[in-house]
Amino acid sequence: MPSNLRHLPDIIGFLIGLAAQWMLFRAAPVSWVKASWKRNVLFAVGAVWMGAGFLFSAPTMAKLLPYSPVWEWVRGFAIVYAILMTVYAVVRQGMVQTKWIGAKFEPTRREALGAIVPVAFGGYGVFIEPNRMRMTETRISVPGLAKDLDGLRIAQLTDIHYGPYFGRRDLERAVAMANELRAKLTVVTGDFISIRQDPLDDCLALLKHLKADAGVYGCLGNHEIAADCEAYCTEAAGRIGMRILRHQQATLKFGAAELNIAGIDYQRVRTQYLRHAEELLRPGAANLLLSHNPDVFPVAAQQGWDVTLSGHTHGGQVDFEILGEHLNPARFFTPYIYGTYEQAGKSVLVSRGLGTVGAPIRAGAPPEVNLIKLVTA
Repeated sequence: MPSNLRHLPDIIGFLIGLAAQWMLFRAAPVSWVKASWKRNVLFAVGAVWMGAGFLFSAPTMAKLLPYSPVWEWVRGFAIVYAILMTVYAVVRQGMVQTKWIGAKFEPTRREALGAIVPVAFGGYGVFIEPNRMRMTETRISVPGLAKDLDGLRIAQLTDIHYGPYFGRRDLERAVAMANELRAKLTVVTGDFISIRQDPLDDCLALLKHLKADAGVYGCLGNHEIAADCEAYCTEAAGRIGMRILRHQQATLKFGAAELNIAGIDYQRVRTQYLRHAEELLRPGAANLLLSHNPDVFPVAAQQGWDVTLSGHTHGGQVDFEILGEHLNPARFFTPYIYGTYEQAGKSVLVSRGLGTVGAPIRAGAPPEVNLIKLVTA
């Protein structure tokens, strides 16, 4: 996204939450808020809280504040509050339109039931689904795959965002799940942390326990750029045995076959993708590309990369399925949200990743560790 538009989602989210809060407060949900000055004070407090939450979600603004896990939770819950206000407004408007309740709030059981929906949604999204980490297995067909690569198992971790919302116990569990897969190769496709103040060294100390016969490789995401730690992350990862590929490739031997694995830094949206990446291809080998941003896939397929492994979208992080259609924030910015996409015999896998960014909430997009199996087409 161009630099002058990169905060557009935050602005839209704040305005929607503000409008939802105004609509609800105008309806005076309980009797003690009916006094206009009380309602105005509550509205102002909510507006400032939401505004600060969205404002300091931007990495450039976050740098201005002293780091504190407590502040991160206060900021994160401001965004959760905006989401809940919006859900409540939508639910209540639907109840009004169906005449299940009146246009004005009354302290009835029906009103209470309408209020329970966003509260339950928020509780599930903050405290339950982020802890429902799962292993997702995907078979990717590769035309002309060498016999010795047929069935090759690759473990993928991505979007860790190690910090207040995704801590030591969470990452230890993810590493243990990845090791249990007994993959020949393990990859980490970016966003180790969210902001500069996050404990990158602690994150890497836990990733040191990842095990794979052919090694552990990675690439960098947009949050490494935002945290200005690309060089340090690359060097520190090397010290624990993880090789970060920055427009680099490595050739791995499996029997008589070769797997060429390459990694690139985060590709900024709507720039010229994968410039000179075709120079990293290896003829006669299966070519695997690590790219945090899945939008590069059409270019990767055209260049000849057999498989691209990505993350970045978090599967939308908050995803609603309605009549088979998935509604989530990521749909506004990319067609590659979650799962496997194919083009001209080439494939990209977009993982939901592990952590969260912006707000400590996941709904309809549980965290995952991925197991990829390459198979002959």
